[in-house]
Parts: sequence; structure tokens; C-alpha cells
Amino acid sequence: MSSTPIRVTVNGAEREVEVAPNTTLLDFLRDRLQLTGTKECCDLGECGACTVLLDGRAVNSCLMLAVEGDAREVTTIEGLSENGRPNALQDAFLAKGAVQCGFCIPGQVMAARYLLSRNPHPTLAEVREGLSGNLCRCGGYVQICEAVLAASEAGT
Repeated sequence: MSSTPIRVTVNGAEREVEVAPNTTLLDFLRDRLQLTGTKECCDLGECGACTVLLDGRAVNSCLMLAVEGDAREVTTIEGLSENGRPNALQDAFLAKGAVQCGFCIPGQVMAARYLLSRNPHPTLAEVREGLSGNLCRCGGYVQICEAVLAASEAGT
């Protein structure tokens, strides 16, 4: 299968790479760039574990082809850190005990980042709606919502 050249900015770093036309954005991030914070789970867009920001908007990277990232900006969970340390939103998840097993957390944090970028002071109902595309099998929704609200109050 032939490769397609793309230029994509990932976590602030511009990359020029060649990808197979059928490579998903998720596989490109995990396998090619070794950014394994973005999780692979359902491959159907049902669970949200693969959520990343594409040009600032939350998307399921398992449903997108890497070539769709051409001339665009992708932010993964690794791109949220500040000077190698968790950012305030990530700290709120830790402080509220919202991490549990941790598998869904990168997607939850990315969805929360998107929500807070559009609505800096959401209500609990708005947080629940904003995270509705992200499933948690450990049942930590209360702590996750508390973490997003705490980050909102802190001005994240």
C-alpha cells in the first residue's frame, strides 16, 4: 500500500511524515509517535478513551484517519503537561481521586479540557453532558465531575 505525506502539528511540534492511507489517527499517535497516553479500547467511537483535540475540538481518534490530520493541530494528553508536570486540570483529577484504574482518564481529561475551553464555568449538568461520550468502567463519575468542577473554580 502506498504512503501519503502529511504535515501535522502534534503537541506543539510540527511533524512531516508518510502514513498509509488506512492508518487511523489513534494508531499514528500510539504506534508511530509513541504517544501511548491516548488509549485504544473500542475502535468504534463508543467509549471516548481515544479522545484527543484536533484544532482544539474533541474527537475520537479511532474514527479519524491520520491523513485527516494533515495541516492540522493535534493535542494529546501528553501535550497538556506544563514543563513536564501535570497541568491544573490533571492535578484536579488527582486531588479528587478521579483516576481509579486510569484507563479512561486521558480521554476524560481531554473531553473536560474541550468543555472548559468552551464553557469555563459549567454546571454539574453541563459537565455530565460534556463528558457523556466518555465511559468509565470503574464507575468514578462522581469524582470525575468533581474534578472538572474544581478545575473550573480554579480558573483552569
